[in-house]
Amino acid sequence: MPRNRSTDEGDELLARLGSLTAQARERAVLQRTQVELAIALQRGMLPRDLPSAPGLHLAVRYTPANLGLNVGGDWYDAFTLPDGRIGLAIGDVQGHNIEAAAFMGQVRAGLRALASVTGEPGELLARTNDLLLSLGGDLFATCIFMRLDPASGVLESARAGHIPFVWATADGKSGVVDDEGGPPLGIDQGMEFPVSRHRLTTGGVFVLLTDGVVEGPSLTIEDGLEQVVRLAGIAAVASLEAHALAAAVIKGAESVGHEDDAAVLVVGLDGPHPPP
Repeated sequence: MPRNRSTDEGDELLARLGSLTAQARERAVLQRTQVELAIALQRGMLPRDLPSAPGLHLAVRYTPANLGLNVGGDWYDAFTLPDGRIGLAIGDVQGHNIEAAAFMGQVRAGLRALASVTGEPGELLARTNDLLLSLGGDLFATCIFMRLDPASGVLESARAGHIPFVWATADGKSGVVDDEGGPPLGIDQGMEFPVSRHRLTTGGVFVLLTDGVVEGPSLTIEDGLEQVVRLAGIAAVASLEAHALAAAVIKGAESVGHEDDAAVLVVGLDGPHPPP
């Protein structure tokens, strides 16, 4: 009698273990499917082609986070504005899930659509902010938008809670742009976004990036930005191609100590440009 009871208990234990294993397998499959869906959603919303203009060099690199469900909403964009100038954007959505990836698509689509009405960076971010709030979501996004005139090298930019961009010139100077920014998009109505004016000189570069490139448990944002400043300075002096600099910057994201989205957009310009 005790032997039969022991056998029955063993069979019951095996049945429970089998059921738990099957449930774990189902959860793993579901998790993998959700991650693959979010990554596909992200990549499908990023631009397939970059605009071109005489002397303009654009390069991008993007690596999605895919640790568990830690899928974020970093994005970039580059397109030709109605007046012939080039619109450049990079941003980061709060959160790391499918909702963040979907919200990223709303931000990018809204910004592109409104850019057909106004390309002035401050006004464009203000309108995009109000549009996102009208949709009723509870997420927010950081963003930089630039308007570049390739013929003169004059560039106007506005920031919405995003980390500043890096600059370097062919004569060996480099640094982080010190400009005034506004709050992230999607937090409050009626926000203003100050516009700063810069000039991209011959052989110089601007590097736009998301915080996944420069900040994490193993790297402070100050040290991460300084790392990009050094890379940009070397690239400008050595006349490296934009895609080589973008690759070097995204490689540096491996030192931040976590698995987050990382996006880089490098802008370079050559040829003679008269003073603005």
